[in-house]
Formats: sequence, C-alpha cells, structure tokens
Amino acid sequence: MAAKIKKGDTVVVLAGRDKGKTGEVLQMLPTDNKALVRGINIVRRHQRQTQTQEAGIVAKEAPIHVSNLAVADPKDGKPTRVGFKVQEDGRKVRVAKRSGDLIDG
Repeated sequence: MAAKIKKGDTVVVLAGRDKGKTGEVLQMLPTDNKALVRGINIVRRHQRQTQTQEAGIVAKEAPIHVSNLAVADPKDGKPTRVGFKVQEDGRKVRVAKRSGDLIDG
C-alpha cells in the first residue's frame, strides 16, 4: 500500500498528550507503523557520558503511532485524510480529501 504519511510532511496529532499539536515528520518507521515528529511526544532520557556527549538528562522525540497522526491540509492546516490521484502525465500524487489540494507538489 502506498504511504499516506511521508518524511517532511506536516502532521496534526489526533490523540495522546500532544493532541492538537502540529509538527514535521523527521523519520518514518514503517516496520513499526510509527513516525518521529519534531516537537511531539518529547521524553526525557538519562544519557551516559561518551567521548562526544555529556552525561545528563536529555529530551528527545519518541516515535508516535501513525494512527494518531493526520496530514495537515495544505490550505488551512486542519487534519485531513489522504487520497491518491493519477495525473495526466502518469504520476501518482497524494490529494487532501478535505480541500482537494495536492499534498506533493
């Protein structure tokens, strides 16, 4: 099945403690059906000292399940479902169901 959410997309969180927040997808984890989103699902982890890093408590993004994410509509930024359309030149593009706008340029 084609990917509805890709790296670089702006997404809206639908459920969880960050519900309603938006962020950019940094990395997709398709085997786990999860995504890393900038500024979303921040957790604090204890870090052991290495040659390059200091020891201490660091805050970083944890993966969030894709069922809790929706692509932000390019027109108004609200959550939308994703459809697919084949262009005249044969390219398959993603389309926002809410407004009908193209998600990939």
